[in-house]
Formats: sequence, structure tokens, C-alpha cells
Amino acid sequence: MSEKIYLSLFTGFLLLFSSALTAEITADETEDKTIETRSDDSATSDTRKEANIQQLHQSSSAVSGRKALLDQIVAIVNEEVITLNELDSAVATARRNLLQQGIEPPELNSLQNQVLETLILKSIQLQHAKEIGMSVSDSELDETIRRIADENQLSLQKFYAVLEEDGISFSKFRQDIRNEMIMARLKERQISSQVNVTEGEIDNYLRTQETSGSSDEEYLLAHIFISVTEHMDNPKILEKSRRAEDALGKLRSGADFSHVAAEFSEAPDAMSGGILDWRPIAQMGPTFAQLLSPLDIGEITPVVESPNGFHIFKLLDRRKTESRSVIIDQTRARHILIKVSELTSESDAKEQIIELKKRIDNGENFAELAKLYSEDGSASSGGDLGWLSPGNTVPPFEKAMDTLLPGQVSEPVQTQFGWHLIQVTERRTQDVSDEKQRENARQAIRSRKAEVVIQEMLRQLRDQAYVEYLTEDA
Repeated sequence: MSEKIYLSLFTGFLLLFSSALTAEITADETEDKTIETRSDDSATSDTRKEANIQQLHQSSSAVSGRKALLDQIVAIVNEEVITLNELDSAVATARRNLLQQGIEPPELNSLQNQVLETLILKSIQLQHAKEIGMSVSDSELDETIRRIADENQLSLQKFYAVLEEDGISFSKFRQDIRNEMIMARLKERQISSQVNVTEGEIDNYLRTQETSGSSDEEYLLAHIFISVTEHMDNPKILEKSRRAEDALGKLRSGADFSHVAAEFSEAPDAMSGGILDWRPIAQMGPTFAQLLSPLDIGEITPVVESPNGFHIFKLLDRRKTESRSVIIDQTRARHILIKVSELTSESDAKEQIIELKKRIDNGENFAELAKLYSEDGSASSGGDLGWLSPGNTVPPFEKAMDTLLPGQVSEPVQTQFGWHLIQVTERRTQDVSDEKQRENARQAIRSRKAEVVIQEMLRQLRDQAYVEYLTEDA
């Protein structure tokens, strides 16, 4: 059981965490996060970095003659290293994951190169996140692990035991989850700052769906992606193009798509066969939509070039979507939020929210206290969050809110954003079919834009990083 849990961990985790990110209590919560930027005055930093890299080289040289005794360095990434033990462990995990999914792993050398590139990109992201002051607290990490255990229908104690039975170090498990959370937040920060969806775009999207013969279709796709960066010269781009054509050649000769994706694709889902989730055809954008619409199930596209690189798609399945009335229970609520930060510890935030609860119990007005003390964008409106649908807020908040009667104030509630007091003001049953249709359109447009933004962010981070390979095969 534990192996299945671990193999499906990051898919389930990303679904859990992405829902938490997109279900922030207000959009201002993202904007309120303090982000430090790297100073352009980097002469001292560059000198220090060069010295550190020299030290890494000396360390690598010393290690190379004693491989049997010490771990070998296989790559230098800025001021950090990736060791042979790390690479071997990651390769073993990737191979196990592929076999678990019924995918024949590529030959060892190809798999090592693929996994090493993944480790390098992960290291670059984590270093960048650290530089801008991004972190995950122990309480946030514990809450996420509890949710993963719940998803697997296990108590925490049983979850820990099952991991131990399979030889999975819980400390490494926690660090892996922490790293995934940090990278997810880094990406969401980039999306929040650069992706905006206007009402006009939603109107255009819906009109396109109405006039398109395939507007009510969703596609299940697999893809292979070979990336191109803006600093690549023509010979390197040509090499990438040939790599994509080599992958297509293998597919046309009858090779399994998942196997070729694991061998060639540079997308994060390469080790899961390159499978993309179900998505409306309109979400793919006009160019890809025009290319994919005529495909039969099982058919493969030629190599398609985009500004980010080269793509190959395979249509796995298609289905019709039905338009149904959507009637839901909604809650109108307000809250007071005290955030945990470098200046406010978790215990201090809790004490503040407890004191505010006492004042409300003694007759003070909730909305007035929210205006004075709440630390999010709803403070100016007395903490009013408007009408909330199921899934609009993070699970601990929604769970507490759902137990309240109109007018009732909750006990202190902890989420990853800090400590809250919640007051329900009204409840109603509402037909939200039109709103749901527009929200689905908004999410489809946002997802399409987000993919481009994230690819560009990763491309820039990779271009700006110092990477040196210390293995003959890389």
C-alpha cells in the first residue's frame, strides 16, 4: 500500500495544494505576501559565488579519486551540488514509478540524463525561492501531510507506519513535500503576478465555444515536449528539433508513447507517460485546437513548433460535456485574519485572535474589529468575503464555517494563512449555472496563460543559472 501511496503522492499532492492556492480567502492574500527581490548590486555576491564554485571544484577533484569512500559530485548548480547518491536514488525512484504505471523505462543512460535535468531544475527553483524569502512553516507542512493521509483514508499514525514498512524515510518524505509546496508556491506567485483574465476574454471564450462544432468536447492527451530557451543559438535549436524528430520517428515505428515520453520529453510529466488531464479543446488555444480537432483517437501529431519549443501530441480519448443546472448552497461570511510572519509568531497570532474573540463575546462589533485588526484585503469591508460556494476557501476554513449558524462566531481557526475568526451572516440555495460557466471559462483561460508563464519562468531561471556537469555521460 505504501508504494502506491508514494508513487501517487505528488499527483495527489499537487491537486490538493493547487486547490488550496486557488481557494485563498481573498485575492489580496496573495498580493500581501512580502517578496524580496535580488539586488542588482551583485559584485560582492558574484565574487563570493566564484569563490564558492572554486571550492566545489576542489571538493569534486578530491572526491574523484576516492569514489569508493565519498559521494561523487555529478553537477554543480549555482552554489550547490547534486551528488551521485542523489542521482542514483532519483533514478531508482523514477524507474520504479514507470514500472508501477506499466511503462517500460528507457535505457539507463537516457534515464539518468532525464532525471539529472529534473534534479537540476528543481535545485534552481528551490534556490530561487530561498533567495526571495519563500518558505513553508512546519505547521503548514503538518497540515498538508494530514490532508495527504486523509486522501489515502489513513490516520497519521497508520500513514507513518505504512511508509516505514516500505523503507521510506519520513524525514525525507517531509522534505520532499516541503520542496514540492515551495515550488508550487513559487509558480503560483508567478501566475498571480502575471496572469489576468478579463471579462472580455471570458465573453470571447464563451462565444467561441458557441460557434465551434467541438465546443462541448474535452480531450485527454499525452504529449512530448522539447524545450527551447531564448539564449540558444541556431545549432542548439537545430539539435533540439532533431531530438523531437527522433522521438517522432520512434513513435511512427511503433514504440509506446509513454516509453518515448520518458526517454525524450522535458516536461515535468515525462515520467508519468506525458499524460495531460482532461481539458476543453478551447483551453488549448486556437493553434493547437485546430491541430487536435481532426485527430482520431490514438492518432499522433507531427512535431509542432511553438515559441517555447517542440511538441508532439497523442489523442488518447475525447468526450462530450453536458450543460446542467448547477444549484448549490452558498454562505455569506466575514472573517478576521491575523497572519503568522517573521514579526508575529504562531503563538502571538493565536493570542491576538483569542483576545479578539473575547471582545466580540463581550459585545463589540465583529465588522468594526475586522476593519481595525484583520490582515487581508477584506478588512476595509469589515471582513466581508461575499457569497462563498463550496471549495472557495481552504478546507479548515470551510469546515469551521459550515458548522456555524447565521450570526454565530467561530472559535479560533488555523489555516496556512494564519488564525481566523469567522462569522456567518447569511445562507442561501442558488442556481449558479451561468456563474459556473463563466468560472469554468475563467479557469480554462487562466490555465492556458499559466502554462506559458510557468514555462517562461523555468526557462529564464535555467538560462540564468550556473550549471556544470561533472559526469562524462551528462
